[in-house]
Amino acid sequence: MKKKYILAMCAITFASALSLSSQAALSPFTSEEARLSGAAGALPASTGLAFQEFRRGVQAYYKGSFNDAILEFEKALSYLPSENIILDWLGKAYYRSGIEGAALQQWQYASDAGYGDLLLQNRIEIVRDRRISDNAYDTPVRYTESGSFPGKNGETLIFSQPVSVLPNADGSTWILAYGSNELVLMDVNGFIINRTGGPLNGFDRPLDMIRSLDGSIVISEASGDRVSMFDKKGHFIKSFGSKGAGVGNMVGPQFIAQDADGNFFVTDFGNARVDVFDKDGNALFYFGRRTVDFDGFKAPTGIAFAHGALLVADAVSGAIYRFDTAGNYLGLLCREHTFKHPEAMKAWGSYLLVCDENHVYSVDSTTGAVFESANTGNAPSHITAAVPDANGNVLACDFVTNEVYVLSKMSELIGGLFVQIERVISDEFPKVTLEVKVENRRRQSIVGLKDVNFFVTERKAAVEDLHFDGATYANDVADITLLIDRTVDRRYNESLEAAVRELSHAMDGKGTLRVISAGTVPIMEYSGSPRGCEQFSLSALKNPVSPYCKLDSAFRLAANGLINAEKKRAIVLISEGEVSPDAFSNYGLSDIAAYLNNNSIALSFVSLSQEAASQELSYLIDNTEGDAYYVYRSQGLSGVISDIIDIPSGLYRLSYTSLLTTEFGQAFLPVEVEAYLMNRSGRDETGYFAPLQ
Repeated sequence: MKKKYILAMCAITFASALSLSSQAALSPFTSEEARLSGAAGALPASTGLAFQEFRRGVQAYYKGSFNDAILEFEKALSYLPSENIILDWLGKAYYRSGIEGAALQQWQYASDAGYGDLLLQNRIEIVRDRRISDNAYDTPVRYTESGSFPGKNGETLIFSQPVSVLPNADGSTWILAYGSNELVLMDVNGFIINRTGGPLNGFDRPLDMIRSLDGSIVISEASGDRVSMFDKKGHFIKSFGSKGAGVGNMVGPQFIAQDADGNFFVTDFGNARVDVFDKDGNALFYFGRRTVDFDGFKAPTGIAFAHGALLVADAVSGAIYRFDTAGNYLGLLCREHTFKHPEAMKAWGSYLLVCDENHVYSVDSTTGAVFESANTGNAPSHITAAVPDANGNVLACDFVTNEVYVLSKMSELIGGLFVQIERVISDEFPKVTLEVKVENRRRQSIVGLKDVNFFVTERKAAVEDLHFDGATYANDVADITLLIDRTVDRRYNESLEAAVRELSHAMDGKGTLRVISAGTVPIMEYSGSPRGCEQFSLSALKNPVSPYCKLDSAFRLAANGLINAEKKRAIVLISEGEVSPDAFSNYGLSDIAAYLNNNSIALSFVSLSQEAASQELSYLIDNTEGDAYYVYRSQGLSGVISDIIDIPSGLYRLSYTSLLTTEFGQAFLPVEVEAYLMNRSGRDETGYFAPLQ
């Protein structure tokens, strides 16, 4: 009996040693410790143990359990302290947890040891740069051509004489062609999706277009002396205006703007004035003739709203004038002869993009300071419109060369795209599914990519049967977590309850709604269908009113619940806007912002008071996706949900059939992804484990 027991124990020991040796042989480890030979030529047990912890860490990472992944990778490092691939993965886990400083440290250790080549160095550079600069359009910069949409492909005419562009949230672009009298829809790669000839009797020299508050497309027709409206898909709705000099008449309408009330303002070149119509196209009045303090327009062109004022450019005087919405003259923004022949003028953040012959200028809409953002050189050129698109570029129409230029920041053109393989799903191996995030260097999502924009390889060999399964930007469902501040004064109780009810109702029963009460300790109060909170009452909360609110812990709890939620997801904080003295004592503001950004979680703020938000909340709002809203704003709160759904998302889903052998689920299987868009590209590589067999 004793002999059998000894033989059995020997067999178990031998099997364990064999298992550790086989794991080490299949592992991706390359450090000196992993290669060292132990007694009798066997690999040391530490390598096999490190491999087991590493495998568990990779699996935890892809499940969104980043804290667990960090623990597993740190255990693996305790066995192999200088193994670079473990350092790389530990950095990835720290990055997704929002602890970017620790992530950079681990990546730098690995890079200094010669691991990762330019790919890792580029990642370090981008993440480090993001930590010291925000993603807002805060200062004007130089743009250069990164690609173009030509009007001709060989002898085939695509469009003629583009005069205006209107980018869509999905990366596609409407191009208005003056010469060919049509409206053309093109995707991000320049392929035609749709085209329309305009109203029933066709366009008559279309010149400018904008997107109205209700989402329709509004187009001026210079020779038709009218303005036409189209739905989101380019189908004609109606026209308004006619030729003449009276109210509601136009002669050569040029550019269009719309105010917050929905009224349309159209520069009337022939009558040298601005014509005003209501949102339904009914004529209201016109202005721009000579008055006591204003000499009158000579040739009004570009028009835009900024900071509550209407700004109008004049092609003859070369100035930009300021008016209120009633047409009263407020003064100059840019003095006369600032521009030679200004045309389209579009608002972008706190700046205006003004086209002037072969130049595109950024003009501070408050001070009138002018900065040249782009020019087309000395070749014959005429830029009629320049508009920012969903991918952080500027699209500029060149009437003479018959092209639409895609202009990008030089840093973006040189640095390329930031590509991250966020998740590998291998449960149905050999079918493998990848979730790939594509951004520019300033964290802006790149939308509109298709299958032709991706190239997937395994050990540098192209995969078979690659499928483009979809893009998150097309999703119309979002998971929302409402974060209720329990320090809110009781006088705001009614407003708070109304806000929760309205937001719940706006979700229309789609997605999952979570409610977290943030007090001394955050508590998950509800998780389920949004319908369940349409009759919300504060009396149902388990968390009592508190003088303190640990917002940092509340944000972390809210984000944790959204990691594996819908790909469009957001936290909506409902608060007065003040914070407790120790509200962010456990987690810093930068760490919380990074945690949200690195996991594609937007942050919106519904203020119960009209006071400005605290500096802490302002920082988080400014450095994450999302916006701030007043609870009793005139548009209501239903737009908060639609705004969240409309936030651009650069997350894509790809699947393919792997040809690699799994060694019964023990082999670490590599995969690489490259993304291309015109003259820019980016790459990432990772690995995964198939299910154990």
